[in-house]
Amino acid sequence: MAAMQLQRTSTDAHAELTGIQPAGDRAILVELPSLEAVLSLQAQLTAHPQPGQIDVIAAATTVLITADSPAAVQALAAHVRSLDLDAPADTESALVTIDVVYDGEDLDEVASLTGLGREAVVAAHTGQLWTAAFAGFAPGFAYLTGENPSLEVPRRRSPRTAVPAGAVALGGAYSGVYPRQSPGGWQLIGRTEAAMWDLGRDNPALVRPGDTVRFQAVRAHAVVTEQSVPEQPGPDKSGPVASEPAVTDPAAPGLAVRKPGLQATVQDLGRPGFASLGVSSAGAMDRGALRRANRLVGNAEGAAGIELLFGGLELEALTDQVLAVTGAAVPLEVTPGSDSREASQRTTTVRHPACDAPFALLAGERLTVGNPSAGLRSYIGIRGGIGGPVALGSRSTDTMSGIGPESLKTGTILPVQAPKPGSIVGHPEISPLPDQGGATVLRVVPGPRQDWFSPETLQDFLAREWTVTPQSNRIGLRLNGQPLTRSRDGELASEGTVRGAVQVPPEGQPVLFLSDHPVTGGYPVIAVVVHADLDKAAQLPPGSTVRFAAAASPAELPETLKESHA
Repeated sequence: MAAMQLQRTSTDAHAELTGIQPAGDRAILVELPSLEAVLSLQAQLTAHPQPGQIDVIAAATTVLITADSPAAVQALAAHVRSLDLDAPADTESALVTIDVVYDGEDLDEVASLTGLGREAVVAAHTGQLWTAAFAGFAPGFAYLTGENPSLEVPRRRSPRTAVPAGAVALGGAYSGVYPRQSPGGWQLIGRTEAAMWDLGRDNPALVRPGDTVRFQAVRAHAVVTEQSVPEQPGPDKSGPVASEPAVTDPAAPGLAVRKPGLQATVQDLGRPGFASLGVSSAGAMDRGALRRANRLVGNAEGAAGIELLFGGLELEALTDQVLAVTGAAVPLEVTPGSDSREASQRTTTVRHPACDAPFALLAGERLTVGNPSAGLRSYIGIRGGIGGPVALGSRSTDTMSGIGPESLKTGTILPVQAPKPGSIVGHPEISPLPDQGGATVLRVVPGPRQDWFSPETLQDFLAREWTVTPQSNRIGLRLNGQPLTRSRDGELASEGTVRGAVQVPPEGQPVLFLSDHPVTGGYPVIAVVVHADLDKAAQLPPGSTVRFAAAASPAELPETLKESHA
């Protein structure tokens, strides 16, 4: 079958001021001529959010805006065109002073690159105010712009696999502090003990976009102080409450994990709206499957359940429960617990409940989830929903940022909330899965950086089949096939990304971003999988094949639930 040409439509009405490119069917990437225009747009949308607006992710010369529906994103594009982006950013800010021990591994290299001595580098770094232009890369990481270009240095040619938490670094025209141990290619000039990200604070990010930072050289332990800076009235930056008090959670011990399987995590429908702090939405990979599991046991569709990879999970009921398993096609077995006298008195029958239907798991009984015959991820809904602490409005485990509960382990006790009065279990439902007989087709719309590829490469992208590799995870599907080639040299400055984005690294093998993807990325996005097809992508095991097809028009795309409810 001949490949369809990806048609790129422009919503750019004022090219001299703004370029607007689609970034999937629920986001736009606004290209701007300067960082000042970026900050102006970000400030205006933060102060006056539009209907359906979810995230506003600023970068050096772009702003990514996500919305809860295609209609909302079209309205946002029209609204952006109407704004005066020459207006200065009107934001509330704080002055944050960070004590730094200047003994970084790359301090001598920075001195050589800048033509300054070690002491002059330190003097230049501490002798200017830095402004937090935008966040990204990781929660708590702020890109800081200085007052003079004397410390502008290239990133390392070979990034480190592990940069320690608290490392103070320079990269390009920016400075920043690594909030946690992570890979990184910036030049390290010092270290601090300041906690850049702490969910125990009302404002988890120590430095937020718009804040001003002063670095202070110290000889021993590094500490941090913060004080308010009077500004003109601006948007409320009090931020979300990091966690809800435990007393508000009526959950009680309900299930015990006896075998965790390969990877089992607690997931709800995620935490959209915090990308400006470097936090992705996370949440269930197959959102439709989680919704079905919750409907079947009488929960609200966003209640927290269990996401399971490749089966292998064994749960024991500590009290009587009602469960439903959806997603991958897996065998289920319920047995009396061998160490439960109460269970042995009530039943000795081994049962095999069906997937996609509610069933009882009585106190002492054990549920074993086998390996899937189709699909990859299973979802277990528990009547009442899993309880426990809430981080930024969600109980989801985010494997990229480390936010949320740890993956389930042997011995983990899962609290279960009381069902809401009047809730009833649902009827059995059908769980759609990708076709096992051939390549799974994922529809795409043009990516914002499609112009980094020739028309021939775009045709090749659609014509080829791609194999899902074992390196795939909740961050994204790593695909393998005949490499794609770019038509441009050089690298793209980091900019906001969305779930469903298909990035093409230099080696030419595409990566499809999924629930735990980084908020920003530096590789060109050739296409974006439409929202309606992302659940299919979540069920693709290693070795399965994928083919991308161009969505002919917005009218071809089915209506799906709004992202803010997703």
